[in-house]
Amino acid sequence: MIVQSFGGVEGITGSCHLVKVDHMNILIDCGMFQGLEEDKNYEPFGFNPKDIDYLILTHAHIDHCGRIPLLVKQGFRGKIISTRATYAVARIMLLDASKVMAEEYKVNYKKALRRGKPEEAKPPLYDEDDVFEAMEYFKVLLEYNEKYKLSKNVEIIFRNAGHILGSGYVELTVKENSNTKKIIFSGDLGIDNKLVIKPIDYPKNADVLFIESTYGNRNHKPLDQTIEEFKTAIIESFKDGGNVVIPTFALERAQEILFILRKMYDNAELPQCKIFLDSPLAISATKLFLQFPNQLNGEVLEYLKRGQNPFVFPWVNFTESVEASRKINDIESGAIIMAGSGMCNGGRIKHHLKHNLWRENSSVIFVGYQAKGTLGRQIVDGAKVVKIYGEEVAVKARIYTINGFSAHADQSSLIKFIKTTKDLQSVFLIHGEPEVMQVFKEKVKEETNLNPHIVKLKEYVYL
Repeated sequence: MIVQSFGGVEGITGSCHLVKVDHMNILIDCGMFQGLEEDKNYEPFGFNPKDIDYLILTHAHIDHCGRIPLLVKQGFRGKIISTRATYAVARIMLLDASKVMAEEYKVNYKKALRRGKPEEAKPPLYDEDDVFEAMEYFKVLLEYNEKYKLSKNVEIIFRNAGHILGSGYVELTVKENSNTKKIIFSGDLGIDNKLVIKPIDYPKNADVLFIESTYGNRNHKPLDQTIEEFKTAIIESFKDGGNVVIPTFALERAQEILFILRKMYDNAELPQCKIFLDSPLAISATKLFLQFPNQLNGEVLEYLKRGQNPFVFPWVNFTESVEASRKINDIESGAIIMAGSGMCNGGRIKHHLKHNLWRENSSVIFVGYQAKGTLGRQIVDGAKVVKIYGEEVAVKARIYTINGFSAHADQSSLIKFIKTTKDLQSVFLIHGEPEVMQVFKEKVKEETNLNPHIVKLKEYVYL
């Protein structure tokens, strides 16, 4: 058996791992490169998509599923395997990605045209029709803990990864000659305490583990402490009037924030306000959560059992149209505005920041990681002035940064995942920044008798 990684190594985007076993080519994830790596999306995959028999999708974040339509465009005709929830989430995520790419191309093409170099505008990787075609290849939809045979000698099982709705780590069991080996591909892992979905199910045993290491160098704040910090920020923000702007990732984070606000409302802790979820993608994702109650945690389920929506209450407004979004900008105080993108590098959030960031009585609450080079990171790092749509905007609003909401496992959770997995012989580190992986590698060596290997791009790993 050979494993070769074509993304999601030496970085945290573009997850794509090729497993060659039992005369089959099995791809684990096919994600989009993002941020500073996005130009890699236009490079060849490094393998022939026509040769892939199966694509196993761990979850539907774009950095794990975003190049699937491109894979199909270039000849993939195998079967895609995922959980049922991942299929539903992937559909809305990929359609949104195609829309965003089309809009970006229009803007970039006009700019390139004015420069006299229209050829410099890179076309979208795919369009909506390509997404619809790609969805036809999701041939096998599984529940957690349901076995599926890829061949006589190879079977897979998804276990609950506790990361986002539908996320699963993959247990690949392989029989070669008289030997049986179990290999786990973690995808992205979550934590023990989850606000909305059920927490991670830890594995019992495996021979080989390929594990993500996004936060392998740090631990998150306790969730209860994070929630209290968020609630305090909301209450403080309304003392002087103004609005509260929350850059929000559409999947998981938006639903978590809505659920906290719902509980604040029920407990009479929430100041009188209007709440706007100004993100068509987040609205679609929120509706999806209610379609998979078996994946939701106990507290959220209690609301459903009482016939109440855990994410919607009288003060919440879903704004899907551009016109409805623009009207929010007429509100000078008493609004909580949740919009994407979560790092402020695109989407409707930029308009809301343009209208509120310069106002001393408004607040911006960051509830997610802000990558280097993004508008969100500039604000978090203390910029006094930022450029939004070419206009200089003063940063006078109160800025709150709340770091404990991460959907990713932290160092202690990753170590627990490894320690819980009995009979491990080999650990391979993927999906992390190089310096973080090095810290995590030393921590694993310190905590166990294992010596993890940091996987390199296109390196052959023989198992």
